[in-house]
Amino acid sequence: MGNHHQNSIDAAEDRKRFNAILEELGIEQPKGGIARSESDALAIASEIGYPVVVRPSYVLGGRAMEIVYNDEKLIKYLATAVQVDPERPVLVDKYLIDAVEIDVDALADSAGNVVIGGIMEHIEQAGIHSGDSACSLPTRTISAQCLEVIRSWTANLAKRLNVCGLMNCQYAISTTGEVFLLEANPRASRTVPFVSKAIGHPLAKYASLVMSGFTKEVVPKHVSVKEAVLPFEKFQGCDILLGPEMRSTGEVMGIDYEFSGAFAKAQIAAGQKLTLSGTVFLSLNDLTKRHLAEIGRGFQDLGFNIIATSGTAKVLQLEGIPVEPVLKIHEGRPNARDMLKNGQIQVMVITSSGDALDSKDGLQLRRLALAYKVPIITTVDGARATMDAIKSLKNKSIETLALQDYFQIADASPDLQAAAQTAP
Repeated sequence: MGNHHQNSIDAAEDRKRFNAILEELGIEQPKGGIARSESDALAIASEIGYPVVVRPSYVLGGRAMEIVYNDEKLIKYLATAVQVDPERPVLVDKYLIDAVEIDVDALADSAGNVVIGGIMEHIEQAGIHSGDSACSLPTRTISAQCLEVIRSWTANLAKRLNVCGLMNCQYAISTTGEVFLLEANPRASRTVPFVSKAIGHPLAKYASLVMSGFTKEVVPKHVSVKEAVLPFEKFQGCDILLGPEMRSTGEVMGIDYEFSGAFAKAQIAAGQKLTLSGTVFLSLNDLTKRHLAEIGRGFQDLGFNIIATSGTAKVLQLEGIPVEPVLKIHEGRPNARDMLKNGQIQVMVITSSGDALDSKDGLQLRRLALAYKVPIITTVDGARATMDAIKSLKNKSIETLALQDYFQIADASPDLQAAAQTAP
């Protein structure tokens, strides 16, 4: 955990104190507020607008954290997921749609020296718990300007919180390029082992290097992708949809000189079967249909046949993409469930609508895909990354290298090389 003062942890978790620190440092965060009653929560949600992320204070693993889209769902959350009162306030924050989430692991010493261990870009959009989201190091799509803001804010925050040891910060970058701090945790994160392997330097060793004045961030030339291992097969009836509450029980990583190859290796390591041909089933909700043409064309270019539910099929047809409409489970037979059982579907992309029908038919279809070991993707960004991975596997065979083979002298910073050479 690191030798952190209780005061540092309280300052990061106490919303009032934390807000004051962020305002002092000029660090932006999503609009939100502290609710000590149901009426407080409804008033905050009304002011900042839905969707909102709600969670209790002092939680690990995103416990009881949820994204809600209307008053009815918010009231239900407050009644069933948490007990809200003046002694146990609930945090209500604006949910940033389609934002990219960033994880940063940093080290600080008592003298105020701060070093960035690694900056990771999540594959899935902000809102899915960092423990369940795949991520890439180095980042793939983040501008140099945004990265500079993230580095500066992380260092300033570590100093202001008097962190001595490891700290993890999570950021979101909006579609307009604005950076927001989501949370700061003055403790070791689950990503520390991944970052250490990805950069070729154990962060525990970094702690001593920081104290010696070595503060050079290492950005490797290869790409490392972390993927979550999810235990859904062991829990009958459990939905596989990901959200703010962590559900994974382990992690794997893939390394390659290109993102597509690293992501493919991570999927294989996590037990995901990446098929290179066949039929893809598409069913996207109204919020994500604007990405449908891109996904449809992507799978079409890879040589896949496309089948889709009625609403999704209409959008694809308007875009001139060949598609075979298929019935939903409640619409009759033969339907998507029948095709899945008959081995006529090789990969599925489903974004949940979250309504009552999806809770029945959608859940049934997702569980069936799990039982038949058909790859199922539930986010747009996950679909993009999967298409990249399939393209990579079609174009070249997987190359297996020892972890040490990825680290050459050119990858390490001069400061760290010098430190390694003089170390006893």
